[in-house]
Amino acid sequence: MSSNSKDNSADPVVNPADPESVAAAADYLLSGRAHAFSAPDAGAAKTPEAGTDVDPGHATVRAIADLHAASRGNRSVVAGLQPSHPGDWLIVAGDVAERLADIADVLATLAERFARVIWVPGNHELWGGRIGLDGLAAPTRYAVMVEICRQLGIDTPEDPYPLWEGAGGPVRIVPLFLLYDYSWRPDPHASMSEALAAARERRVVATDEYLIDPAPFPSVSAWCSERLAEATRTLSRLDPSVPTVLINHWPLHREPTRMLFLQDFAMWCGTEHTSQWPLRYNAQTCVYGHLHIPRSHIVDGVRFEEVSLGYPREWQRRGFPEPLARQIVPVPQAPPVRWLDDGEGPHIAGPGETGHPFREDITADQWAEVAGK
Repeated sequence: MSSNSKDNSADPVVNPADPESVAAAADYLLSGRAHAFSAPDAGAAKTPEAGTDVDPGHATVRAIADLHAASRGNRSVVAGLQPSHPGDWLIVAGDVAERLADIADVLATLAERFARVIWVPGNHELWGGRIGLDGLAAPTRYAVMVEICRQLGIDTPEDPYPLWEGAGGPVRIVPLFLLYDYSWRPDPHASMSEALAAARERRVVATDEYLIDPAPFPSVSAWCSERLAEATRTLSRLDPSVPTVLINHWPLHREPTRMLFLQDFAMWCGTEHTSQWPLRYNAQTCVYGHLHIPRSHIVDGVRFEEVSLGYPREWQRRGFPEPLARQIVPVPQAPPVRWLDDGEGPHIAGPGETGHPFREDITADQWAEVAGK
């Protein structure tokens, strides 16, 4: 779906070494906003509710990921995202859309609604198109998106980490951009080249391999290494007594990828280098997306929330959490997402729905422990 009527041939030229040209591209994209996500489609099918079903009476930090706003059926979801309280913050954990014009439009729409928006990129934001601004290499695309966010007052991984001091605070909100390095291999004894070759033989190859141009980095894994080093330096300066919310589009621990039907795909889902970060950096919650498996679970005593919407064909089949914009701070008294299996396949439980649990991820005692931290 195209939401920008401008001729791509007229797009400004961006020189990644010239901050003024990056800023000009961001300004160009924002000035051409189509406001395509400001109102629901007429006659659209039922879409997820974004606010809370019970108003907590105070501001909260909420999160969502994988809006895939250009997908038919998801525009109404974006249009329906509203805060439950005027002071609500919203975390957007990647995969907003593929076209820069759509990304700018969605982020501008959300920035108008929520008191504060925190964004991290996903792999889809890095996909390169063929013409104009969408043909930029991924690091340059990222620079343009960061500048878009700065013009909108949105926090990114390049900005100081904001401190939430409302209910459940103080909590440091930490947006990260870390990518993947193929270290989550099905066979731990295989080299990276062997694991990728085996995946190709099984016809499991992420679209990233064709659409992410990491130049000037020689590879995505090299870019990932640079991002890890930079984030480590910044995180080491945090006050260790203040709990954090760690946000990354790709999960910080491999455990969530065990749910994948195709285990080869885990290679494009994160890096082993972050497995201890939730404990090392005092994480109250880790927020991620990418897997399109909305889930509340605990790893090493830390709460993990997969907050993706996904594609309509997915959420129409499995359902969606209600509310869709997941409460992150304060930690809810019960897991926000539960899966049930009625014998016809697993689905996400609606509010108050009971049945046979599809997977017992959390005991009541475990959740009480993380909620009481």
